[in-house]
Amino acid sequence: MKAELLYRQRSPVGEHAFAELAIWRLPRQLPGSAHSLKYRLALVVRGVCVLRYDNEAHKGDHRHIGSEETAYAFTTVDQLLADFWADVDAWENRYEDG
Repeated sequence: MKAELLYRQRSPVGEHAFAELAIWRLPRQLPGSAHSLKYRLALVVRGVCVLRYDNEAHKGDHRHIGSEETAYAFTTVDQLLADFWADVDAWENRYEDG
């Protein structure tokens, strides 16, 4: 069985940014993650990825905000999407304020 695409979306975010999201179900658990999903959620502003949630084999679930990388505690797809969009909103507020 190959990876199954569960979700794909590309949405404009403001005038110079977009969010691109993709989530796949894998045939087996990804080493380093406690689930069988592979995902990549990214906010790109003026051609630069400023926010990204992803998981990699042996690295596990994590997020990048600017140049900082932190662990991410994955629970559900719905929560993953909610957390990502909350960080997008926080980024937009920070960007608009200065």
